[in-house]
Amino acid sequence: MNKLEFPRIKRLPPYVFAAVDELKMSARRAGEDIIDLGMGNPDLSTPDHIVKKMVEAVRKGHNHRYSASRGITKLRHAIAAWYRRRYDVDIDPDSETVVTIGAKEGLSHLILSMISPGEVVFAPNPTYPIHTYSVIIAGGDLRSIPMALDRDFMEDLTAAVKQTWPAPKALIISFPHNPTTAVVDLNFFQRIVDFCQEHNILIIHDLAYADLTFDGYEAPSLFQVKGAKDIGVEVFSMSKSYSMAGWRVGFASGNREMVQALTRLKSYMDYGIFQPIQIAAIIALNEDQSCVEEVRRVYKERRDTLINGLKRIGWDVPSPRGTMFAWAKIPEQFSRMNSVDFSKMLIQEAKVAVSPGLGFGEYGEGYVRFALVENSQRINQAIRGLRKVIKK
Repeated sequence: MNKLEFPRIKRLPPYVFAAVDELKMSARRAGEDIIDLGMGNPDLSTPDHIVKKMVEAVRKGHNHRYSASRGITKLRHAIAAWYRRRYDVDIDPDSETVVTIGAKEGLSHLILSMISPGEVVFAPNPTYPIHTYSVIIAGGDLRSIPMALDRDFMEDLTAAVKQTWPAPKALIISFPHNPTTAVVDLNFFQRIVDFCQEHNILIIHDLAYADLTFDGYEAPSLFQVKGAKDIGVEVFSMSKSYSMAGWRVGFASGNREMVQALTRLKSYMDYGIFQPIQIAAIIALNEDQSCVEEVRRVYKERRDTLINGLKRIGWDVPSPRGTMFAWAKIPEQFSRMNSVDFSKMLIQEAKVAVSPGLGFGEYGEGYVRFALVENSQRINQAIRGLRKVIKK
């Protein structure tokens, strides 16, 4: 039998993180204590009042049946109320929002519903991998817009449009940005919307880190600016704000044609999230939000511990105003190493795992990403390990 080939899978690039992950697991199997600041997997427990509602709903047999692929009515109304309360934005719960199995599923299926083979999509580079892989899976033509704290994104976007044929159909953005931690204001969003309206480009904004902001900064919604809902959809995940990563629940809201395209595709793909999870999500969005403030406080404490610790050992890293990450340029004395080899060395010599910047795109080379997914005591332990490497 001939070797099986699957063209869609062959288009996917090699998984850059695999080599680092394998080294980490090998070290752990050998009994070594590796502090994992690599994968952005939130370690905080889901707040009790959300868990209790989930347990209560699970005990009711009628919740065990197929649910609605677009999300139950009360959850869609809770999403609309959340937008109104948070951003003074009106979302029609019947036509302008759909519940998704986390932001990752929602964004990737949205791209699949919108993009035909050969159509051009812009995405930042570096960025969260599904922003780029979703385009590749859909058969689209991906074009990268460099994303760096020392670059003007609008200038790079303008240059890319001038140099691209056929014209781009969509732009994927995400602020606060993973992995660079870049943040923006409403003026930036207005410029993006005006530009995309002029060039007939649809916008997909990933707002996963809406609540993980610090030092007085508040992340805006794309829909707070004029004209955004005419051309855009915003995706939100409850994984970070409510520590519900494993629950897999989020939503996509905005332009009704885009939302309805995703809703129709999902009607063929799934029967919706397990209904008790949706019921618990209603409680999360509608009730006391002090749990979100506590999540933010914990991540800020960890951020300060990491950034101050790195500074003490001579590794100056900008203090992020958003996300649960730190984006660190590889120290000068190791600049000849690529980010994958540097990450491997940190596992072997510092007993600390980080994510190599190359895994987020070629413009991420020269950097590594720290995830704030260990407590401050463990982060300080990581700093002691890193000191041995940096000072050597």
